[in-house]
Amino acid sequence: MKANRHPRLPVQALLDKRDEALITVIQAGLPICSAPYAKLAEKLGMDEAEVIDRLKQLSELKVIKRFGVVVHHHELGYQANAMTVWDIPDEMVSELGSCMGQFDFVTLCYRRPRRLPDWPYNLFTMIHGQNRDNVFENIQLLVDRCGLNEIGHDVLFSSRRFKQRGAIYRKTDTKLTNG
Repeated sequence: MKANRHPRLPVQALLDKRDEALITVIQAGLPICSAPYAKLAEKLGMDEAEVIDRLKQLSELKVIKRFGVVVHHHELGYQANAMTVWDIPDEMVSELGSCMGQFDFVTLCYRRPRRLPDWPYNLFTMIHGQNRDNVFENIQLLVDRCGLNEIGHDVLFSSRRFKQRGAIYRKTDTKLTNG
């Protein structure tokens, strides 16, 4: 039986050295292998089940707010990417978002509030392709398969590439520098 942690303590007080070590290593990303949690466990002197359990607890405590994949799409041959924004009737957002999210070429699909009168869009999808024509073909596939013919949308191609990385929860170098 696990001991209950005191809910009034600040989250940092609930973390032990093993939690802190785990947080530090996941900031660099998961190892690319068939058993990434086992590889982390080996590095940290834990077993795989403990790593998974600790990650679940850290997530439940909201110490880790997001845990996902950062895809370096350019390295995979996808040179064009576009945020496609949709003006979907509010009562249909969940249904149509679920339809769009099923396609492999849609890497993000999320709802945002409209900013009227200038911004009527409430559903955002990131679509990657080998080139712009490929992205437009994929958008047309979404329109055809999800019944979006009457739905207004706009396609916003990226004009520059920003550094992609996961979340940083802890500084790994505690030395202060004068700058």
